[in-house]
Amino acid sequence: MQAPTVLIISDEVDFSRRITARWQMERNVPTFTLLSGDLWPRFAVDVFDAAIVGDLRRDVLSVVLEPLHSTGQPVFCVGQDAATAQLVRERWPRIAILRGSEHWLETLVLAASEAVHRSRAELRARSAEAACATLDRQATLGRYMLEMRHNLNNALTSVLGNSDLLLLEPGSFSAQTRAQIETIRNMTLRIHEIMQRFSSLEKEMNVVAQQAEQDSGKSYAAVAASGL
Repeated sequence: MQAPTVLIISDEVDFSRRITARWQMERNVPTFTLLSGDLWPRFAVDVFDAAIVGDLRRDVLSVVLEPLHSTGQPVFCVGQDAATAQLVRERWPRIAILRGSEHWLETLVLAASEAVHRSRAELRARSAEAACATLDRQATLGRYMLEMRHNLNNALTSVLGNSDLLLLEPGSFSAQTRAQIETIRNMTLRIHEIMQRFSSLEKEMNVVAQQAEQDSGKSYAAVAASGL
């Protein structure tokens, strides 16, 4: 998983510099993407964990905030005047507004760090959910194959038996036909070997599951005995 990314958009160079410098003091520092309001239309990105917007010209404000608001990612708007803050609050209600104060930088880094942490946690949860869904589909397919194993083995036995009977009749078939029957028989044996491998794999997985269950029981008993 790539490092978290924080997008900072402001027309003031010092604004981005102060935020990145303050964040360097934290234990976990994200990757920063710095843009001005004029550059945003040309280099707009939609992959970030949090966005911070500083003072911008009024004519580019909606150009910047509208796409950011639509991403669903956390967005913080800092240092806007009262009229602009009210506009942002009304048009883009999901954007958090942080007015300039003595401790605005500390508050911003703390809130944005939590937002990044939550964004990462949600991303991991979605990845785990997708992986779980994939494994569930594969497990369903595996169970179906195991359930059909008996019927398939019966069909293979019939094909193999009839192939052997045909091959026991010398002179009844041409050399080409006998070669084709032998191919059918050999392929049947190969499929049978694959099905046997399924059976072996099922037994191995059952042993692993039983061992894991026993280890889990021992761990639980050890914790219970320790009185923790």
